[in-house]
Amino acid sequence: MCQLLGMNCNVPTDICFSFSGFQARGGGTDVHSDGWGIAFFEGKGTRLFLDPQPSSTSPVAELVRHYPIRSKNVIAHIRKATQGSVGLENTHPFIRELWGRYWIFAHNGNLLDFTPELDSTFMPVGLTDSERAFCWLLQELRGRFGSSAPECSTLFDAVHQLTLEISRHGEFNFLLSNGDCLFAHASTKLSHIIRQAPFTEAHLKDQDVTVDFNDLTNPSDRVAVIATQPLTDNETWTDMAPGTLWWFEEGTAIKTLTTRPGPMKKPA
Repeated sequence: MCQLLGMNCNVPTDICFSFSGFQARGGGTDVHSDGWGIAFFEGKGTRLFLDPQPSSTSPVAELVRHYPIRSKNVIAHIRKATQGSVGLENTHPFIRELWGRYWIFAHNGNLLDFTPELDSTFMPVGLTDSERAFCWLLQELRGRFGSSAPECSTLFDAVHQLTLEISRHGEFNFLLSNGDCLFAHASTKLSHIIRQAPFTEAHLKDQDVTVDFNDLTNPSDRVAVIATQPLTDNETWTDMAPGTLWWFEEGTAIKTLTTRPGPMKKPA
C-alpha cells in the first residue's frame, strides 16, 4: 500500500524536515517505489511535483527536500501500485479546480468494483481507483452545492457522507485539501502530531536527522502533521482510530466524525 503525508499550519511553514523522512520510505527504508508526488498551496496557487521514480533516488525529491517552500497546507504521497501502471498519469497527488480553487487529493488503499457514473465535469486521466474516487467526490460536492462554495464545516459534513459511500468498496485512507482546510480519513491507519509551543527537538525514524524547532519557529506557530506512520521516534504521535474522518485547520484538529461503511466489496 501507499503512504500519505499531510501538513496543515496556522502560518506558512516548510516541510523539509518531515519530507526528508518520508522520502526515504519510497524505496529506501520501505517498499513504496512506484512513484511519488507533493503539492503545496500558496494562496490560491499550487506547486505540484510528481515523479514516477522512487522518491529515495529521485532528483526531483532531492530538490524538494532542500527547497524550503512555505505553505499552510501540503499533501504528499509515495506509491506502491495496486490499480494502474507505474506512470506519471497515475502518480498522486491529483489536482482539480472547483469553485475557483484548486483541490488536492491523495489516497492509500484499494477500492474494489468502484465504477461510479461520471458526468464529465471531472474525469480521470489515469487508471487508478484513487483518481476515480476524487473525480466522483468533487462531482458530488458540486452537485450538492452548485456554483457557490460552502464553509469548511458544511464541506466536512458532506465529505463525511460521501466517504461512507466510497468506503464500502474497500480501504480508503485519504488526504483532501482546498488550501483552507485539510480533511484526513483514517480508513485503516493514520497518525498525527500537533507541534506548538513549547517546542522541542525531533528525530526522524528513517534518517539520522534531528531538528530543534525552537530555532525555526515563533511561539505562536502551530503545525499539524499527518502521516501513515509516525515520522519521528522521540515524539508522541496520536493514532487516528480506523474509521474516522478528521478536519484540520490553522494547525489544529477541529472536528472528528466516525465513518461506518457497509459490508466491504469482495473480489469476484
